[in-house]
Amino acid sequence: MVMPGHLVGFGGMVGAVLRHIVSEAVARETFPVGTLTVNVVGSFVLGIVTFLGADSDVLLFVGTGACGSFTTFSSFSHDTVGLWEDGKQYKAVTFAFANIVGAVFAIGLAWFVAL
Repeated sequence: MVMPGHLVGFGGMVGAVLRHIVSEAVARETFPVGTLTVNVVGSFVLGIVTFLGADSDVLLFVGTGACGSFTTFSSFSHDTVGLWEDGKQYKAVTFAFANIVGAVFAIGLAWFVAL
């Protein structure tokens, strides 16, 4: 039996590495697409494992560990404030809206797929 802390830790390692890879792959100078992508994809993945009724070990590894380190509220906040302070208020509001709506849509899609 794997200890819960190990599940979370190994999941966190996987999520952090994937976050870096995905963020680098979709990075754009003018808009924080990397942060948006990981937040929406992570919401979908967490929704899928939750709606499929994953057991507690899977939820610890995938949900708390991998999705917890893959998604990022701190970067979302930092990117939004950065856009705003750079005089790009429209992009800041668009970015915030896209993160929230994208995550909710992804969870809804996960629910639909898991049915």
